Parts: sequence; structure tokens; C-alpha cells
Amino acid sequence: MATAKKAVKKPAAKKAPAAKKPAAKKPAVKKVAAKKPAVKKVAAKKAPAKKVAAKKAPAKKVAAKKAPAKKVKATTARKPNAAFMKPLTPSAALAAVVGANPLPRTDVTKKVWDYIKKHKLQDSVNRRNINADDKLKAVFGGKKTVSMFEMTKLISGHLK
Repeated sequence: MATAKKAVKKPAAKKAPAAKKPAAKKPAVKKVAAKKPAVKKVAAKKAPAKKVAAKKAPAKKVAAKKAPAKKVKATTARKPNAAFMKPLTPSAALAAVVGANPLPRTDVTKKVWDYIKKHKLQDSVNRRNINADDKLKAVFGGKKTVSMFEMTKLISGHLK
């Protein structure tokens, strides 16, 4: 039986650590750090947001100062241009549509549009075009279809 016990290995006993000898000093070697390219930080992008917020605060103060100025503008009425308000006499062809009495340019345009809407002369596909009937053909110089921008030009030729 004694031989069986010898066959089993015993764990090695721990040895006490040996005393360390002081290492000889080596000359110091300077390491040269390689320059890295500058990288933009995410925080730099957030900085303008703070500036925007800072700009909004004075804007509120300015808006508070402008509030009385808006009241002053509301009390002063805007004068219409005298050239638009001057009554003009329509030609015979235009008088068949708007009437023979002298009217300002603005009223002539309104009455022509009322006539177009009443007789459904606005093109259904292209709403910018006006399909002229017999009365409007005389005003439009014989043209069957006229754009609304060209219409005002043609009407101004019939006013004196």
C-alpha cells in the first residue's frame, strides 16, 4: 500500500518569492509622438445651436418693442395711387361688357372678371386662359383665346 501512495503526485509546495534585485538604470529614450490629423469634434457642431438660442432671446425683446409700432401703422391708412383711381372712359367695344360710364382701372378689371365668370368663359383645362365670346373678341382684337395676363394689356388699350 505504501507504493500506491507514492504513485499519487502531491501538489508542489509554493516557494517564497525571491528578493528582487534593483534593476540597472537604462538611459531614458525620448519617444517622438507622430502628429495626428485634427479631427472635428461633435461638440463643435453643437456650439452653433447655443448661439442660435442666444439670438432668439433678443429677437423676442425686439418683437416686444415693435408691438407699439404696429399699432401706429394700423392707424395710418394707405392712400391709393391716383392713377388707378382716375375714372377712364371705355371704348364702344369695352362698353358692351362693363358699361359706358367712366370707371377706374380697378373697377373695369373687376367688371370684366364678373362678366367672364357669369358666362363661364374661363378655360376649364387651363384656368389661366379666357375663351372669348363675341363681345370679348372685339375687346381682345379678334383673338379667340387670351391669357389673363394678356387680357389686362388688351383692356388698357380700350380705356381713354
